Amino acid sequence: MPDYIHNKKLVPLARDLRRNMTKEERHLWYDCLRSCPVRFWRQKVFGPYILDFYCPKARLVVEVDGGQHTEPEAMAYDARRTAFLQSYGLLVLRIPNNEVNQNFSGVCEYILLAVKERTIPPSASPPPPFTQGRQ
Repeated sequence: MPDYIHNKKLVPLARDLRRNMTKEERHLWYDCLRSCPVRFWRQKVFGPYILDFYCPKARLVVEVDGGQHTEPEAMAYDARRTAFLQSYGLLVLRIPNNEVNQNFSGVCEYILLAVKERTIPPSASPPPPFTQGRQ
């Protein structure tokens, strides 16, 4: 079974969204994610959805949400969408536009920490700290 179902009908729309990113998406892409040590995809088709940013290695989705996402209908849609993505083992980070605009370095740090946590193998974790009395 493939990792996900690719909906070819959404590809033209995804291409258009890539060309016409929002100001916040453009800022996040060009000033953070494009140069990330692991690859991110912009406007990636994943099943019936187009993801703002997707990092397959970290199994991470980053959604940049405008004010319309606080409306009850949009919140219900986002919940269904997140549940679908989580069923594939993906972590979904929702970043409000105002955070991108007002706390950009914090947003980048948050995303990069999630990438790091999801790409470092458990065996590569550092040994527990030395405690006195142990020899």
